[in-house]
Amino acid sequence: MAVDLLLGLQWGDEGKGKIVDVLTKNYDVIARFQGGPNAGHTLEFDGIKHVLHTIPSGIFHDNAINIVGNGVVIDPVIFKKELENLEPFDIDIKSKLLISRKAHLILPTHRLLDAASEAAKGKAKIGSTLKGIGPTYMDKTGRNGIRVGELELSSWKKTYRSLSNKHEKMIAFYDVDIEYDLGSLEAEFFEAVEYMKQLEFIDSEEYLHQVQKSGKSILAEGAQGSLLDIDFGTYPFVTSSNTTAAGACTGLGVPPNKIGEVFGIFKAYTTRVGSGPFPTELFDEDGETMGRVGNEFGATTGRSRRCGWLDLVALKYAVQVNGVTQLMMMKGDVLSGFEKLKVCTSYNYNGKKIEHLPYSILEENVTPLYKEFPGWEEDLTQLTSESELPENFMSYVSFLEKELEVPISIISVGPDRKQTIHR
Repeated sequence: MAVDLLLGLQWGDEGKGKIVDVLTKNYDVIARFQGGPNAGHTLEFDGIKHVLHTIPSGIFHDNAINIVGNGVVIDPVIFKKELENLEPFDIDIKSKLLISRKAHLILPTHRLLDAASEAAKGKAKIGSTLKGIGPTYMDKTGRNGIRVGELELSSWKKTYRSLSNKHEKMIAFYDVDIEYDLGSLEAEFFEAVEYMKQLEFIDSEEYLHQVQKSGKSILAEGAQGSLLDIDFGTYPFVTSSNTTAAGACTGLGVPPNKIGEVFGIFKAYTTRVGSGPFPTELFDEDGETMGRVGNEFGATTGRSRRCGWLDLVALKYAVQVNGVTQLMMMKGDVLSGFEKLKVCTSYNYNGKKIEHLPYSILEENVTPLYKEFPGWEEDLTQLTSESELPENFMSYVSFLEKELEVPISIISVGPDRKQTIHR
């Protein structure tokens, strides 16, 4: 059986959690392949809003096993809180949630290093979520990290102490005012580690291989978005992992020839959290309306998201890099009431018109060029079929399909799992 992928095509926050939840009924395994608790996947159903950070978004379905893959970095403290938040919902966590032994652990000092690094950058800061993600991936690539499988060894605390001591020296090197009580942080960390040990740790690449051999279906769940990819995103304002389709292969141990459908999620407009270039960003009433109506606040940080018109240049790039086979458009309902809509179809790049994403999209190099569309007044949130959608909305969808050369198979018209139109 092929492994299908689901990932974001913008700067994250596209609505991946909702779509994974919607699609889970079609899969036997949901496997998260990269990122850490800097992710905030929001699911809404039965009048309840759930925010997941590390746990895959299929956890509320009885039919699927959920796996935290080797490409993920796990903060045991945040993970424990996530598990505790699930307790009222009578989920058999021990049988439904498995963790790769090769996933790396976020230590308390990783979070402190993150804060010290950002503080030292001043105005040039990246806009980190301060969850310790970057320093953890640095230790992973530097071959210093601690993996989940090490928790099964009697010597793991000795390894922990050695790495933690190294981190404290690095924090001191930054020479910034970071106050902390490591003893208190460690007590919480060690307690969370013991709590996490109630779950089954697995050799996930072998597990997934056997799942495929037995003919069962797998959906790989990504976090963040393609424009935050460490290689292909708007570097250095990116995350520390490969958020694109290739990251599923390295983050789960799935060979490229086993990849099937690649589901790409995007908003009908564009948002970004934190620092970094954003060519179509709006600073006017339209941008304010998008943020207010779309409730554009980070699920992990609570920070307001920057809002702007859809950037088709960047979206085409993400479709190309990921090999997207199906598109899913989110939050079209947020654009109801706009008299006119704009889509960036090309850039003026240093005086030359281009239609591809260049090395730099800083404001000094790039000016977006727009195509205008008539808006629609109708409220989309109660609609349940494609035939009910307004003509102007469908013209917008048809234009995007033609330009992107990929079908839009799902249209979301609200946050609830029921507010989903399949085409």
